[in-house]
Amino acid sequence: MTRPALGLVVVGLGASLAPLDIAVNVALPAITGHFGLVLGDVQWLVICYVLVYGSLMLVCGKLGDLFGHRLIFRAGLAISAAGCAACAAAPDWPLLLWARAGQGVGTALALSCAPALATSLYPESGRTRALGAFAAAQGIAAAAGPLIGGVLIGLWDWPAVYWMRVPVALLALALSGVLPSPKPDARPFDALGALLLALSMSALLLALALSQRAAVPGWMAAALAVAALAGVAAFIRRENSFSEPIIRPALFGDAAFSVPNILNVLANLAGFGILLLTPYYLIDVLGLSAFTSGLVLTLTFAGGIASASLAAGIVRRIGQRPAAFAGIVVESLALLALGRAGADTPLLLVALPLLVLGLGQGLLTVAYTDIVTATLARRDRGVAGSLALLTRTLGIVSGATILTALQAAGAAGEGGPDAFLAGYRFAFTVAALGLLGALAVSCLWPRVWFTR
Repeated sequence: MTRPALGLVVVGLGASLAPLDIAVNVALPAITGHFGLVLGDVQWLVICYVLVYGSLMLVCGKLGDLFGHRLIFRAGLAISAAGCAACAAAPDWPLLLWARAGQGVGTALALSCAPALATSLYPESGRTRALGAFAAAQGIAAAAGPLIGGVLIGLWDWPAVYWMRVPVALLALALSGVLPSPKPDARPFDALGALLLALSMSALLLALALSQRAAVPGWMAAALAVAALAGVAAFIRRENSFSEPIIRPALFGDAAFSVPNILNVLANLAGFGILLLTPYYLIDVLGLSAFTSGLVLTLTFAGGIASASLAAGIVRRIGQRPAAFAGIVVESLALLALGRAGADTPLLLVALPLLVLGLGQGLLTVAYTDIVTATLARRDRGVAGSLALLTRTLGIVSGATILTALQAAGAAGEGGPDAFLAGYRFAFTVAALGLLGALAVSCLWPRVWFTR
């Protein structure tokens, strides 16, 4: 492409619709009041969105590989614009949830093909650089989402967090003509395999989401988990017998491929404690204002943006696998430091680990995505990029369940105002040690991390 930087801006702009969704978390109290909801109900606004785009991610990546990444990306932008507008204009709660599901379809289509489009803008030697720039753009959008959302809610109420993304989607759609558009691939599409995969991922994500809700019987989440495993088994049988599988199951039989995927899930699980638990620590324990707490939390995004920008050079010097290993170690050490935080910890000693954690996450994201992208064939770049995004989603959703349970377990032996802090420290310490333990076990296969 003659203007790859412009193409990268367009891809980043379109893909920013997903991380900008963090602004919805800021709007949840206003949405709760507007529709007269209880806290347990409003959480479905997040669950149904994640459920839809997470279950469709790999399938949409495959569609991009077969019919053209730009075509699927553009379809996702159009559906996202319509979905966001429908969310903002929804007159009642059920219609808002349906619109939210539609927005999830648009996100799956656009986001699944974004990494493949980014790498297609550069020669293969610039692949890691493109992935680093894409990750940095995602970090910028994630950092900006809550800040912009807070300002817009104050001016125009909760629909503004949806309206603001409509012009972003339409602008990216209008500029998407600069992106490369290869001819459709003649390979067959496995519709049955796609259905099995989507249903399995839906059951798994829903099981994880329901397991943290006290009002839902435990057997229901367990039944969904069993159904998800059965669906995965059926999907594997189908893919092993189909000439053009969505993704080859044999790939996961190689530790050099499966282990980095598992560790990326665990790293995102552990790191999600920053968004899940740290706001309460900053406000309720340290006594910071909501605005100051938001600024402190953006240090994690700032670290991620900085390391993603530098990751291409690091990967070039030490290799993608050692770089991913280093990112996990850095993140684990930062989580351990946060696990030692107390009521009298200076703010600097909280801010610094948050920044370092972001540095580790950014490096891991780029190096891990590069591993997956390099392993799969070039014609499967959509599947490669969507797999990297799917493991992140699995980590975040499971993190919401596991970290909440860890915090409750750590707080159980305490009473009064010290209970939250005890649980907070316990959750971060166990998450860090668990991540380090998994990394140590993975070293039983040295070639997973210590080859270039």
